Amino acid sequence: MTALVDARHVTKHFRIGRGQTVHAVDDVSLAIAEREIVGLVGESGSGKSTFGKTLVGLHEKTSGEVYFEGERLPQRYRPADFQRYSRRMQMIFQDPYSSLNPRMTVGEIIGEGVRLQGGSNSAAIRSEVDDWLERVGLERVHAARYPHELSGGQRQRVGIARALILKPKFVVCDEPISALDVSVQAQIVRLLGEIKSSMGLTMLFIAHDLSMVRYLSDRMAVMYLGSMVEIGPSEAVYSQPLHPYTQMLVASNPEPDPESERQRATVPIAGEIPSPINVGQGCRFAGRCPHVMDMCRSVTPELRGAAGVEPDRRVACHLYEPATSD
Repeated sequence: MTALVDARHVTKHFRIGRGQTVHAVDDVSLAIAEREIVGLVGESGSGKSTFGKTLVGLHEKTSGEVYFEGERLPQRYRPADFQRYSRRMQMIFQDPYSSLNPRMTVGEIIGEGVRLQGGSNSAAIRSEVDDWLERVGLERVHAARYPHELSGGQRQRVGIARALILKPKFVVCDEPISALDVSVQAQIVRLLGEIKSSMGLTMLFIAHDLSMVRYLSDRMAVMYLGSMVEIGPSEAVYSQPLHPYTQMLVASNPEPDPESERQRATVPIAGEIPSPINVGQGCRFAGRCPHVMDMCRSVTPELRGAAGVEPDRRVACHLYEPATSD
């Protein structure tokens, strides 16, 4: 299947002076097929949000390439590039409080993208905004309100409507549920699923909650300290994780059934994610891995197929022999 979005060896470093460099994203490749949802998981500081922002041009790439519908996207976006690609790619931000302009009404926020594209008159924009308010579960009267007059869940719905009113083909959802109550999280995930089905959207869904990613996404990708360590079908990655880090993430993820949660052994992830400054060679998980070997500390594992594992799964770990086709 042809990829709608194809990231090839994308790297994003931030220089912070005195010869120090933050390795936020290192040599990450990810192809997303049309109408596919890929869930991206990992601890805070693993580079998930930076990767998502780099895909849509909010961060300039240090190296690597991103292709959209076969077209190579700019290394550094200019205002004209944002204008051009905003109808094709959008982003739903994590924080529903800081991502909305407090000086604009809800109607102005949602309709701003349409106005900047110069397509419709004011009456047509108002009508389109009203339609999208109802589509995301709000009422038309909310158009006259300001963000501070809304709840967190309502604000996130405004952010969703703002991103989707332009009818993009690809949307990066940057932890759109992490700042919300559990009951509201379920509502937002259902809403995204319904909109994805009706619009045929392609999504990169970034989240901490593996259960939500398992429910919503077709494939699950796992990042650790700026690198991709495992990727495969969501159900397979969740039920039979290969990488030791993924295994710990799944083991530490709470079960929705209280009885099952009480009976199972909780396995917290030992230690803290190390500093991303001036990262050296070797496996980045070596310092926390219970299966670490000498080679793990000096040889960086490649993300590749593994012997005896389904061909649609890849893992970056020295514990596995490479697949014969690799």
